[in-house]
Amino acid sequence: MTHAYNPLYLEDVMNNLGTMLDCAVNAAHCKLSVFYEMFLTSGVASQIEVGNPRYLSGLSGMELMRVVLEKSSDKPIPDLSYVPFDRTPEYWAGWALAYYQWHTSRSFAFLQRNGLSIDVVVSLYPTLHEADLSKFVQTADALIEQSLRSRKNPLKAIRKQSRLTQKELADLSGVTLRMIQAYEQGDQDINKAETRTVFALSRVLGCAPEVLCS
Repeated sequence: MTHAYNPLYLEDVMNNLGTMLDCAVNAAHCKLSVFYEMFLTSGVASQIEVGNPRYLSGLSGMELMRVVLEKSSDKPIPDLSYVPFDRTPEYWAGWALAYYQWHTSRSFAFLQRNGLSIDVVVSLYPTLHEADLSKFVQTADALIEQSLRSRKNPLKAIRKQSRLTQKELADLSGVTLRMIQAYEQGDQDINKAETRTVFALSRVLGCAPEVLCS
């Protein structure tokens, strides 16, 4: 399995993401789910995913929190006092998610959309925080698989009904194979695709464009 970045950075990232969430909730008094959405949209998550050393280990967890807040709000951020006494559920959630993202190379946004939201991860704290990380990985894998199975994927279903492989659909539509795979796996949201992309796919598949975005 290909991991997201050099494992030499992993311990730093796990500790920093744990501290970032702990500090955001327990020092800055942010709502966890709201702050985590800020983390996903601020660009900080994506910088970690691509292995930018500044975001992997160049900034502390508290500094990461400040970057997220600064990128997501125009309000000045006051000086905060943060003295961690123990690993809180928020710390553990960030720590475990950082490991799982590195382990799978899936984006934090993908995990959030597909059964592993930050609130779900925190809910696992009572039963898993003292267990080996492999138990968290097994649980996370199962949650994501269940989520993907329960979700209808019109593109995949219609492509299979049309007896086309992903590559054949890519060749006929002009949409890259990588993007088709991303839409079908849930890594990319087809509802946010360019109109011409949806029209190209629907033309080949012989369906209305809106069917692919249902």
